[in-house]
Amino acid sequence: MRQAWTTAISGGLLAAWLLTTGAVAQTAREGLSPTLAAIKKSRTVKLGYRESSPPFSFLDRAGHPIGYSLELCEAVVEDIGIEVDDHALRIEYVKVTSDDRIPAVLDGKIDLECGTTTANAERRKLVAFSPLMFVAGTKLMVPKTTSAVAPTDFKGKTIVVTKGTTNEQAMHAVDKKFNLGLNIVVSPDHEQSYQMLVDGKADAFATDDILLSGLIARHKSQDKFRVVGDYLSYDPYGIMFRKGEPQLAAVVERAFRRLGSNRDLIPLYNKWFVARLPTGERMGVSISPQLEESFKVLDDSAGGTN
Repeated sequence: MRQAWTTAISGGLLAAWLLTTGAVAQTAREGLSPTLAAIKKSRTVKLGYRESSPPFSFLDRAGHPIGYSLELCEAVVEDIGIEVDDHALRIEYVKVTSDDRIPAVLDGKIDLECGTTTANAERRKLVAFSPLMFVAGTKLMVPKTTSAVAPTDFKGKTIVVTKGTTNEQAMHAVDKKFNLGLNIVVSPDHEQSYQMLVDGKADAFATDDILLSGLIARHKSQDKFRVVGDYLSYDPYGIMFRKGEPQLAAVVERAFRRLGSNRDLIPLYNKWFVARLPTGERMGVSISPQLEESFKVLDDSAGGTN
């Protein structure tokens, strides 16, 4: 077949074709998946970050992306460097939102999404996820002056959600289940959703409990707002990346197991959820027994529970 192609292609095109097939052959010999091959070629890993999801992914006082999820992603970059034999990979930070984060992964705009993305069955049809890094659930942020705590207390009221989140789906499900006639309004990001509550344009803001607590801490509004109610959804978080690349998935898994075996995961958690943040706030959220156990499962060292 190669001979037939050769006789059909002119000299200039043949040279270009040989260069292309040579590059493909080299990649095949190296055994790199498409994402890893692109990273090796560009020497750059593109990390998707969120601007207002403390303590997972947000901006420090200088406007630089920081957070728990980003630090986990940066650890994965170390293992990617080992896999592609390049220990000087550059990190490019790319802003994403709740609405465009999955398309950003699918379109190759980012290699890892380092935010607060729920790893559910619906999303796993499109993308892949790291091992569990946090567990959250939908709750409501309300003014401290209100006595409403349950969804049924908000019949006919306005609830703001952030576009593209599982919380939006959860509130529509609750509205339908209890026939509440909720006015569910959508805003582009968590910061704008929070501002709608501040401005009195919504009676409650529904999103993951830990994000609500993070926003209250960031805005020092503990005297104005509180997080109430039972969990309205179950949201296990993971680092998101492209589906169908077993080699990339293995690298991500290996990075998490390295952190687990080195006993780094719980101190990393405490850095972002218990200690004071670089921006001055303190979350004060101790690790849950369930998450602590999931971290222990990632410990491959002697004495681990795996």
